[in-house]
Amino acid sequence: MNRKTRIEDTLKNTFEPMHLEVVDESHMHSVPPGAESHFKILVVSEVFAEKTLVARHRLLNRALSSELEGGLHAIALHTWTPEEWFAKGGAAPASPPCQGGSKAASN
Repeated sequence: MNRKTRIEDTLKNTFEPMHLEVVDESHMHSVPPGAESHFKILVVSEVFAEKTLVARHRLLNRALSSELEGGLHAIALHTWTPEEWFAKGGAAPASPPCQGGSKAASN
């Protein structure tokens, strides 16, 4: 099972999200092909109601601790309630270009 699928399974089981997006953005960075090291994650769940942004991110970091210990290098987290999801138009923001030597910068 690849890392993306493991992350999806973990987040579905932990947060019972209304919406979930797990995007492997490793290809945007200077890593070997197939590295599965950089992800953007959007989780829309009622679990986040009444929680600060830091508390929400801590919950995800805890849920993904084995992935973080096993080679997951970077995650862009978007942790929204359903109300926030609808207010933001139902789409995750685009990720910025890599600032640490992206493949795009070397072309």
